[in-house]
Amino acid sequence: MRPNYKKIYQDMLRLEHPEKLEDPKIKELLEKLHTTEDVLKFNEKLFKQSRENQKLKTYDKKTMLKLLQYQKKHEHSTSYMSKKYKISRTTLAKWKSMFEEELENTMKSTGK
Repeated sequence: MRPNYKKIYQDMLRLEHPEKLEDPKIKELLEKLHTTEDVLKFNEKLFKQSRENQKLKTYDKKTMLKLLQYQKKHEHSTSYMSKKYKISRTTLAKWKSMFEEELENTMKSTGK
């Protein structure tokens, strides 16, 4: 016996995101949940935004620089910082490349 994916997702949406149940595209996709592949595609479309929002912690430039300075000052690895602050290694690497020059200048001006 196969799970009733439509019912499962309707219940999830009703509890967590009732506004999405009003979307005609979501309703249409719910009707097409027959295979595992359908479910995976639907899940990705439906929760992509939510996943990103969950991961998108908003950091201002000052905070990003402060975290990078802390990392450099204490010689912490990117993996360590990633685990400690729950920021992906990719994000930290992106910040480093974005603020590389500024980080160097700040570290020089503080004498570290």
